[in-house]
Amino acid sequence: MNSRTRLVLVIAIAVACFVAAGGYLVYAKHRQDSAAAAAPPVPTLANVSAVTAQPHLIFRNTALGQGYGHIAAVPLTNPGGPRVITPAVCDRVYGNPAGEICLTADRGLTTTYKSQWLSGDFAHVRDLPLSGLPSRARISADGSLVATTTFVFGDAYTNPGQFSTRTIVSQVNGSSNVDLETFGLLIDGKPNTASDRNLWGVTFADTDHFFATAATGGKTYLVSGQLSTHTLTAMHTDVECPSLSPDHTKIAFKQHGNLAAGHWRLAVLDLHSGAVTQLAEQRSVDDQVEWLDNGRILYGLPQTAANSAGSDIWVVPADGTGTPQILVPNAWSPSVIRA
Repeated sequence: MNSRTRLVLVIAIAVACFVAAGGYLVYAKHRQDSAAAAAPPVPTLANVSAVTAQPHLIFRNTALGQGYGHIAAVPLTNPGGPRVITPAVCDRVYGNPAGEICLTADRGLTTTYKSQWLSGDFAHVRDLPLSGLPSRARISADGSLVATTTFVFGDAYTNPGQFSTRTIVSQVNGSSNVDLETFGLLIDGKPNTASDRNLWGVTFADTDHFFATAATGGKTYLVSGQLSTHTLTAMHTDVECPSLSPDHTKIAFKQHGNLAAGHWRLAVLDLHSGAVTQLAEQRSVDDQVEWLDNGRILYGLPQTAANSAGSDIWVVPADGTGTPQILVPNAWSPSVIRA
């Protein structure tokens, strides 16, 4: 066999493999769509504005069916009841009265990522930077700032230093973006410039101050950040994915402790006393929690039923008492929105 024949044969095999792979993706997508179409309908409400005009909860709908992956909303007075399904599709969503940030990963032959700012009625306003697999998202209380965290490579962070994240704080109007990797980091009063630094999970205090997680040297830290000075200061160890309470007195977070890799317990840090309280949820939670009010937190957990790809939003008291309860079934990525 001469070299030209071998080259033609190699090209033919490559084309055949490409076509086969494409055919499989089409086949798999068809099976997924068929399964969704065959799923029983989820009780829904017809009028989105009727729900969003009152205090409500938005989330990613994970019930199989036509609205899978769409942003949905329920009134806070009946969170487990019928939901409204919006046209917006997200992998991660967070909202406040100003609008919503919607993160998506389009997993085709080449995966692409998108961050979109949506208006209060879930319509696309503009694109914002996103460079990897969506992980976390938050909005400042006044709606002027958005923080997003993505995995730049890999899709897990079971061990600090074994992954790479990128956290961007953007002006919602698109005028500026800042990467937290460019901020100075102080740990025990000393500058840290280690190459294994990772930063993720922003929660805003105001338009200048925020909290986040920093990881370096095999440890995680709660850091206090300031946008105007581009500085981060470590405050507490073993804190991941902080979430500031509405009254700004406590931070809920996931704590690794001495658990196995890839496992966390939910806890709450009192910012005045420094006391840490572990919550009644005994299962491992890999989420940036949301405060339902100053005394309860929300978080997502995957469903454990066989062949289920869904998740539920759970609620638990923030003082370590009580028992976890499902607040919204078939849901993920909650945000509480009040006028």
